[in-house]
Amino acid sequence: MNFLLYKNMQFISFYRKASLFAALALVPYCLSAQTNLLTKKIDVQQLRGNLSTVVETLERATGISIIYSPSSFPSERKVNQNFQGKPLGDAIRTLFGEDVILEASGTNRITVRPSEGYGIIHGQAITSDGQPAGFVTITLGNKRIQADDNGQFVFTKVAAGKQHRLIADYVGVKKQVMYIVVKPNETKDISIIMYENAQSLQEVVVNGERTNRFANKQTDYVARMPLAYLENPQSYSVVTKQLMQEQVSYTIADAIKNATGVVSVTNPSGGVSAYFRGFGVGINARNGMESTSERSAMDLANIERIEVLKGPSGTLFGSAVSSFGGIVNLVTKKPLEVKRTEVAYTNGSFGLNRLTVDLNSPLDSAKRVLFRVNGALHRERSFLDYGFNNTFLVAPSLSYRVNDRLSIQADAEILQVNNTQPMNSVIRSADIKQPSDIQLDRNTALYHDNVDVKNYATRMFAEVNYQLSENFKSTTLFSYVSENVERSYQRPVMWTSPTTAVRLSSVYGPVYNGYTNVQQNFNGHFYTGAVKHNILVGANFRNYSSNFLFADVQQIDQIDITNKFQPVTRQAIDAKMSFEPYPTPTQNTTSAYASDVIDLLPKLSAMVSLRLDRFSRAAIDDEDKSFKQTALAPKFGLVYQLVPQQFSLFGNYMSGFQNIAPILQPDGSRSVLDPIYANQAEGGVKAELLKKKITFTASYYYIKINNATRVDENMFTIQDGQQVSKGIDLEFISQPISGLNIVAGYAYNDNRIIKADPAAGIDGNKSANAPENVANFWASYTLQQRAKGLGVGFGVNYVDKMYRASNNVFFIPSYTLANATLFYNRQAWGIQVKANNIFNKIYWDNWGNVQAPASYAASLSFRF
Repeated sequence: MNFLLYKNMQFISFYRKASLFAALALVPYCLSAQTNLLTKKIDVQQLRGNLSTVVETLERATGISIIYSPSSFPSERKVNQNFQGKPLGDAIRTLFGEDVILEASGTNRITVRPSEGYGIIHGQAITSDGQPAGFVTITLGNKRIQADDNGQFVFTKVAAGKQHRLIADYVGVKKQVMYIVVKPNETKDISIIMYENAQSLQEVVVNGERTNRFANKQTDYVARMPLAYLENPQSYSVVTKQLMQEQVSYTIADAIKNATGVVSVTNPSGGVSAYFRGFGVGINARNGMESTSERSAMDLANIERIEVLKGPSGTLFGSAVSSFGGIVNLVTKKPLEVKRTEVAYTNGSFGLNRLTVDLNSPLDSAKRVLFRVNGALHRERSFLDYGFNNTFLVAPSLSYRVNDRLSIQADAEILQVNNTQPMNSVIRSADIKQPSDIQLDRNTALYHDNVDVKNYATRMFAEVNYQLSENFKSTTLFSYVSENVERSYQRPVMWTSPTTAVRLSSVYGPVYNGYTNVQQNFNGHFYTGAVKHNILVGANFRNYSSNFLFADVQQIDQIDITNKFQPVTRQAIDAKMSFEPYPTPTQNTTSAYASDVIDLLPKLSAMVSLRLDRFSRAAIDDEDKSFKQTALAPKFGLVYQLVPQQFSLFGNYMSGFQNIAPILQPDGSRSVLDPIYANQAEGGVKAELLKKKITFTASYYYIKINNATRVDENMFTIQDGQQVSKGIDLEFISQPISGLNIVAGYAYNDNRIIKADPAAGIDGNKSANAPENVANFWASYTLQQRAKGLGVGFGVNYVDKMYRASNNVFFIPSYTLANATLFYNRQAWGIQVKANNIFNKIYWDNWGNVQAPASYAASLSFRF
């Protein structure tokens, strides 16, 4: 009986999930039916008479009702047209005017609305370094013009409230398409950023947001819809490819420091985390879909840009991807329509040798099938006497434009890693208050090279886009991410005095972590009366599975570091290890979400979003039962543009939640935690001034968490109280004059334990890994006339003091780092030289590991 009941419940669960996706699967057919009304070919020959008579004849011939207001379109106007073989939508526009707005509903009804007025589109085509790109061909609808020698162009009498397709075309450069909506009496300024010819490998970027190369805020991922930065009630930072290349960045941890308030760290498990707004998050999103960096490294060679979304973002992305601080989303490089290749070699301190290849080519003459592959071979020693980092990346991508409405894209990343990981210092001495109290030489390692990690990660992604109609689009996505660890030797060290170290180890492997996601989104816009709605409706199914062997933490030896000692070897660790399977439950999450951006007034818009998650975790054993939960996450936002397209006020309220997997504690035990909930309120200003040469954001936020987790002095994770994180974010990006680019950010955060177990005595204490002040600055100048392409850059990063645990005893001291670059770029080649930590500052990461001293990296690239 119990067996039959269990099977019946399984069937009901499956039926609910299948019903959700079946319902969503029917949406394209409904919308497609509406689209077919407008594209349906009609066979009506010469029609003569007044407008009302011709419309009636057209209705009888097609069986479709055409609804219009006689007060807007005079019924007695004379018509004489031949519609044989024409699409119905074109025929109606011929009768009522090209600028009318057509809305198809059901299978036999079309409503005709007059244009809401007219606006102006003013634009400029420029090169990647901000110089005018003259004589670019610009097409808007059926109008085609050529930009002047300064790249300037203007379209007047552009119908308002209607989406217009703008195409920028230039010989030897990929044709670009962007969609623009103007408001009545608005002059919309846009910038089209293009490279001078096809010899440059850099992508052609069409972006209505950007006039300087460090301020590309245009993204479809943050709101999962095309929403301008000033129209979005959420704050976010973007690290552009141009900035990463100028700084000779080759790791995610290094590049992400350019995002306001972000502190990066490489974890002892091998992954990368980012801390901002008082919380840590892994690099868990890739092209808007779930990825992971739990146990695998990531390579920058295939990354186009890094997006950092601020605040709880579970409403659109889910708790598996986000933290209460926000989300880090990596946007990968996509295939282009031109044949281009770039090869780059980087050499640097500590045996750094890195070779990257970026090859792009159309596979057919019509350029419908495009192929691109990025690869990287990385070899590097540590500044310590033992340690290394060797990686190999292959990342192919393919796109196929089936027709004007259907496109398919697929890509993959295969990354092999063999390296040594950081130590995890556990403090057991009252005499140690900070890492400098430990009397270990800066360049001395406690473990041998063969106490290492060897793994590979596979990331696969597929996307199908179908333009259902002029106003609606369907996007179907699939992603699969796996981490496969052959071996992972962890390096915890217990310090019982400033000179005494108990060397420990725990070993993982083989390990498999698999993440599968299937997602369906529908985007579009429609009107209710005069009110415009930009909508998103979507669903996601997530499966996580894992299995691995684990050897518990064991003491290897105890040493006095003031005496001569040898590094711990793998053989010494293996002799003390006993492996056993580590049980990990399978997780499934079925989600549905919707978002509506409503234009309430010409300057006022509102965002209303909601996500429903059904989370289930299988049982491990009799003690750890299965767990199921249904959670709702709302999001509300308001934007008021004081000066349209230049200055806006924004505010938001977001709710986030996290379903926490069982935690492995330092003693090897597992703790099963309850889901955690958080709410954020945020308000601020956004500005894009002087034709977007200045981008500025300022915001204040307040995040409150119930049943919060904390890390105690023994590095155990405890769930027992309330936590509040509040602060401000300031970001400034500018190109004040041609050639000069500046990006700067400052973040203040006060993250405290408000209430916890009274026995802990930590009420009011700072949370772990939450520095109070974080600042970043980078400025570069490139000569514009003589020696054009020659430039210099200089930057500073500051990170305030932070505590390792919520008892606020052991802390990581503040530090300031300075870096500089010298570069010279031509069309066919370029060279960059960077000096890191130029003042040789001694500093430590969140785990208490000393970081690299002064170093250099030099990169030489060829483009053809």
